[in-house]
Amino acid sequence: MYGGEAKSSAVEAIQAAKAGDFDKADERIKAASQAIVEAHHGQTDLLTKAANGEEVPVSIYMVHAQDHLMTGIAFVDLAKEIIELYRVMPKQ
Repeated sequence: MYGGEAKSSAVEAIQAAKAGDFDKADERIKAASQAIVEAHHGQTDLLTKAANGEEVPVSIYMVHAQDHLMTGIAFVDLAKEIIELYRVMPKQ
């Protein structure tokens, strides 16, 4: 859930930057980054359990969640770069 939220917030950040609203872009990218942190907490909990010998069943839902997390991370990183490009591009 948090991985998808991160990606959605990053898309909103890019759209805001494209419109020249950098305050909103900064706020949405901050929200995206916080969603990634929350997703990492869930991932870390599961990794800790597995490292401590607890059985952590892997399901298609777990794989799907990991996919969303990794995609979210990549998308947020790319969104930050796109926002910076919009900051320095001259308005046309």
